[in-house]
Amino acid sequence: MPASEKTLMALEAAEAPAAMRRMLTANHPALARLGEVLRSEPPSMVLTCARGSSDHASLYGKYLIEQYLRLPVASMAPSVVSVAGVRPRDLRNALVIAVSQSGRSPDILAAVEATADAGARVIAIVNDETSPLAQIASLIVPLHVGPEKSVAATKSCIASLAALADVVRHWAQDDGLERALEALPDHLVAAGHLDWSSMAHAFEAARNLFIISRGPGLGVAQEMALKLKETCAIHAEAFSAAEVEHGPAAIVRDGLPVLMLAPPDQAGPEVIALAKRFAARGANVLCAGMEVSEDGVIALPVPAGLDSSLAPIAWLPSFYAAVVKLSHARGLDPDRPPHLSKVTKTL
Repeated sequence: MPASEKTLMALEAAEAPAAMRRMLTANHPALARLGEVLRSEPPSMVLTCARGSSDHASLYGKYLIEQYLRLPVASMAPSVVSVAGVRPRDLRNALVIAVSQSGRSPDILAAVEATADAGARVIAIVNDETSPLAQIASLIVPLHVGPEKSVAATKSCIASLAALADVVRHWAQDDGLERALEALPDHLVAAGHLDWSSMAHAFEAARNLFIISRGPGLGVAQEMALKLKETCAIHAEAFSAAEVEHGPAAIVRDGLPVLMLAPPDQAGPEVIALAKRFAARGANVLCAGMEVSEDGVIALPVPAGLDSSLAPIAWLPSFYAAVVKLSHARGLDPDRPPHLSKVTKTL
C-alpha cells in the first residue's frame, strides 16, 4: 500500500475480513438460540432503527428479511419519539432491530426504549457491548470489529451488513445463505485486491453523481453515496434502478458521473442495460458486475462466485480503496472530513 493511502480508513477497511470471521464464530451460539425463539414465537412485523451507515445496513437487512422470512419490515422515525414525544402502542408481536456502531445517539436510544416499553423484542447490533443501547436490548449482536477511529465507518458498516445477514440465516435456517456467509470473508479479501482506480480517475472533478443499484444493493449504494459526500465532498445520490427513470434520469446528460452496481441475479441485466442507455446519453458510466467494458461503459471487477444476497457487501472493499485514492486526488483527507465527528448525537 502506498504511503499516501495508509489512512485509518484504508487500514480499518482492510481489517473487515478478519473481524467478520470473529463475529460469525463468536455470535453463532446466541444467534442459533435466537433463531429457535423467532421460529417458535414469530413476530408479525419487523422495525429497524438506525441512522447513517447503520441505516443503510438496515435497508439491506430489510430486503433479506422480506425475501427469506416473508415479513414486512419498516424503518422507524426516531424523532417521532425523541422530538414529537409520541410513543408507540402495543408492540408485543414486533421485532425491533437497532443498528448502531456506538449505541449512544440519544434519538435512537429514546426510540428503542419506547419500543421495548411497548413490548417489542429488541435486538441491538452494536460494536460497543457496554453502550446504553446494549443495555436496552433483549439480545446483543456484537460486531467484534474493535475500535474504529476513522470518522468514515468501514469495517463496522461491513460487519453490520454481515450481522444482519447472519441473523437472517439463523432465523430462516437457510443452508445456501450459511455457506455464502462462510465464504464471504475470503471474497472480501479478494475484493480488497481488485482495481477500481478508474473510479477515482472518472470522479476526480465531479460535483454531482448518481449511484444506482437494486434490491439488497440499494442500501450499499446509499452507503457509497454517503462516503463520497463525507470523504470527497461530492454530492452523490443513490437510486434504485427501478426508480431512477421516474424523474431523476432527466438530469442524466453529457458528463454526469454514474456508478452502477449490477447484482448477480435477475436484476443484474436490467442494471447493465440501464448503464448502457445512460452512456448513450453521454453520461460517464462505470458498472460493477459487468464482465467487460462495452458501449461506453467502464466495467469494474468484482469477486467471482458471489451469492446474490451477499454480493453488495463484497463491493465495499474495492469501493473504499478507490474512495481513499479519490479523496487524496481531490486534495482532501478521508480520515478528517470537515464538520464531522465519529459519534453523532442527534436528538
